[in-house]
Amino acid sequence: MRSLPFQKNGQKDYIDEMIAGLTLRVGKRTKTFMLVVGSRYIRASLTAVSKSARHMPSQAVPTIITERLTLRAPVAGDFPAYARLLASPRAKGIGGPYAQRAAWGKFCHGVACWDLFGHGALMMDLLATGECVGLVDISHGPLFPEKELGWLVYEGHEGQGYATEAAEALRDWAARELGLFGLVSYVDPENRRSIAVAERLGARLDPGAPKQDPGDLVYRHRAQQKPQ
Repeated sequence: MRSLPFQKNGQKDYIDEMIAGLTLRVGKRTKTFMLVVGSRYIRASLTAVSKSARHMPSQAVPTIITERLTLRAPVAGDFPAYARLLASPRAKGIGGPYAQRAAWGKFCHGVACWDLFGHGALMMDLLATGECVGLVDISHGPLFPEKELGWLVYEGHEGQGYATEAAEALRDWAARELGLFGLVSYVDPENRRSIAVAERLGARLDPGAPKQDPGDLVYRHRAQQKPQ
């Protein structure tokens, strides 16, 4: 150890410079930091940790329960099934098929949107079994002219109303919690299943809306009344 001059209240003191391990528990996560002991440095480090903890995505992502589904935050273990869908011919309706690198970028986009915009992707788990059957999301950013409500259902689970149930729940959550009304859905004209979902949700074609891709149909979801 060596002594360093330290000025405080006009008096010259000396403090020892020490390296110490500090364990800070944030939620269920534990992190160890190496700090220079000295009040100024400790306070700065703790402030930085506190700010990062407040912006951890897991703190902001809701869990929404519907009649048959749990909509919850994505985790890394969800990616393989997601990547398989995006690599398949079924991904044609969303600009695919996609290689693994591109699929990972799209998966991470849905996660990052929670920190950037306060909304993003939620996985659909069956309440009865816990099996993940797809994804629903509200996307935004440079690639989206407006905030988009979207959905994906994994093979073998189509035609059972899961997309409609999940999208309705996320749409209503966004209206209630974020004040988002009149979301859009960009749909490939050949994607009859997604067109049917949009129409079941009460969305209507908006020919004047800007498009994500030139050939898209843009469905405008009805702007619901704000709760009194």
